[in-house]
Amino acid sequence: QVPLVESGGGLVQPGGSLRLSCAASSRFFSVYTMGWYRQAPGTERELVALITSAYITKYVDSVKGRFTISRDNAKNTVYLQMNNLKHEDTAVYYCYGKKFGDNLASWGQGTQVTVSS
Repeated sequence: QVPLVESGGGLVQPGGSLRLSCAASSRFFSVYTMGWYRQAPGTERELVALITSAYITKYVDSVKGRFTISRDNAKNTVYLQMNNLKHEDTAVYYCYGKKFGDNLASWGQGTQVTVSS
């Protein structure tokens, strides 16, 4: 497993934007599939977006066209650019990382995103 540290959460008005960052402490970062999950109170954790080592991306339908996941292998960092935020995007967002052969995924500590007027 690899230590993951998120940053960038906060309070934003509907329609606003935030960018989350997740820094990984691993020299093998480039081979990791990285992603973002979120969990709102009383709900299960859900996949928001992921990006593979080949830069293939996947998004949950509710964020398509609004969120963009990207990675910078030189900085061992994955980003989630969130635009046109909605009330229903309010959740704790968790960074995820896993490489082929790992039995367990790595998780960050979570960062709160609150969308409210």
